[in-house]
Amino acid sequence: MKILLDESLPRKLKNDFGKDHEVWTVRDKGWLSKKNGELLKLMINDEFEVFVTADRNLQYQQNAKTLPLTIAVLCGTDNRRSSLQNLIPSLLKRIHEGNLPIIIEIT
Repeated sequence: MKILLDESLPRKLKNDFGKDHEVWTVRDKGWLSKKNGELLKLMINDEFEVFVTADRNLQYQQNAKTLPLTIAVLCGTDNRRSSLQNLIPSLLKRIHEGNLPIIIEIT
C-alpha cells in the first residue's frame, strides 16, 4: 500500500510503518507547502492510497467523499513521534482489515 505522511507529522514516523508498505513524506515527494486541494490531486495522480495527517479539519475543508483514497487522522496527545508512533499499530490494523472508509480517526 502506498502511504503519504503529511508535513505536519514527524518525518521519522515513516520508519514506524514497517516494510510492508511504501511510505513517503510530503518532503520526500517535494510537495512541501502545497495547499490541501493541490496536495490531494498530486496524491491521486501518484496513486497514493492513504494520506496520514494530524489535521482534524481536513475533512471539513475538502469534499473527501469524492476522493479515491483514505485520509487517516492521527489524534495523539501532541505531534511528537513518541506520541504518534503508538497509534500506528491501530492504523495498520485498520488498513489490513481492508474496506477502509474515506476518513478514519485513530486515537
